[in-house]
Amino acid sequence: MDNHINESDFKLLENDRYTFFVLRRILGAKCSLLLTDHKRLIICFTGVPYPVWIWTPDGASDKEYEDAYQHVKENGLLDGKHTFNVKYELADYFMKRAADEGLKLAISMNMFAYDCPKAIVPESKVDGTIYQCTENDVDELIDFLDLFHNEVGVDKKTAKEYREDGENYAKAGRLYFWVNDQGKKVASCKYEPTDELASISLVYTQKAYRRNHYAEHLVYQVTKIAQIAGYTPMLYTNADYTASNACYEKIGYVLRGKLCTIG
Repeated sequence: MDNHINESDFKLLENDRYTFFVLRRILGAKCSLLLTDHKRLIICFTGVPYPVWIWTPDGASDKEYEDAYQHVKENGLLDGKHTFNVKYELADYFMKRAADEGLKLAISMNMFAYDCPKAIVPESKVDGTIYQCTENDVDELIDFLDLFHNEVGVDKKTAKEYREDGENYAKAGRLYFWVNDQGKKVASCKYEPTDELASISLVYTQKAYRRNHYAEHLVYQVTKIAQIAGYTPMLYTNADYTASNACYEKIGYVLRGKLCTIG
């Protein structure tokens, strides 16, 4: 196994370009652990609080799954503190294999990966308008980041880290709020481009303002902005959030892949 990537690793991910979009993006970043044989296995962990990404091809053998399990074990990642984003076949193997050793792994989240070939105008009516986040809005953005990550229960950070993220998002100019007719920032959404794709994320509506279709209209608008910029928008969702997924599908998002988080 090598500790560096080459062009063959990106080619391996082409068939899973949506489900492993994040893995493709972070392969070029600084990682706590990077292992690849450039053929059948990629393991990438940027660091806490993020999950470990493990890519295996469809139809991999038990021997290949065992190889992945041993690499994870040897690097101390089966300590109960790490989570793993994997395909369901590998998840099944890991959970059974861990049980053999008296360990417990379970699925903590089922995820869908969508893309949007063509955005569809929402049928719902809503007050307010889209607003691009600026450096003057960082304090409010920090509140959104804290609320969002606490609610979804993943990638939680310190206040200092949220401020660093917020300042970076504001400078990049790809984060947007929905502001209602009372001038209140009620929802957030951003897009992050990698090659030809743009990941839609940080979709969050403050609890007091939900069921007003703010997020639906904001995601639609941000999707259009990303498309006009030349990208194909994509996003991950919690597969168990039926209402949210139906909302995305109404505005043109198409299910392209499935994966899960185990821990």
